[in-house]
Amino acid sequence: MRPLVVTMFTSLDGVVQAPGGPDEDVSGGFRYGGWVVPHFDEVLGGQMDAWFAPAGAFLVGRGTYEVFAQAWPQAPADDPVSAALNGLPKHVASRTLRGPLEWAHSILLDGDVPAAVRRLKEDGEGELQVHGSPGLVQTLLAEDLVDELRIIVFPVVLGEGKRLFGDGVRPGGWRLTWSSATPAGALLTTWTRAGEVQTGAIGPEYD
Repeated sequence: MRPLVVTMFTSLDGVVQAPGGPDEDVSGGFRYGGWVVPHFDEVLGGQMDAWFAPAGAFLVGRGTYEVFAQAWPQAPADDPVSAALNGLPKHVASRTLRGPLEWAHSILLDGDVPAAVRRLKEDGEGELQVHGSPGLVQTLLAEDLVDELRIIVFPVVLGEGKRLFGDGVRPGGWRLTWSSATPAGALLTTWTRAGEVQTGAIGPEYD
């Protein structure tokens, strides 16, 4: 079974909406689209190239699909991220899109999304990667389908917008497996599942 890996840009207060541009997602009156751009440097770019390398296929929601489908076919073919996104299968979870999809190698998921994702995890080589797609990620987390989180935390507080962990997320522990910081101040982290939530008590009254 191949792993499902989520890569997400977040603010310090956990906002994931519209990191890449002002028109990416203005739902809810979001005003800060493009908040990642001032903090994106060569170190982060190199790490993103490395994270895309083991991809075997992608899984995206409708909003992210539409943003990616406009941008990435225009990118240079020798860019590692562009080559992966344009050349590998892209499975699209949407209740509103209708096939066939125009972006090459794009496949609309049929029926129940969690069931379809379980089938994708059972078949194929390389990582099944999710980039962006916060609504879809909420479903994947609630269904306990995410094997690894790659979270890049940027030095900005936004105070509004869609967040990575919403209501209904499945409680559980996560283990930090790697971390690094970029010169521009982004914190790169990877996390794997670590079972159930562990609790305890601290303070002199518990000694």
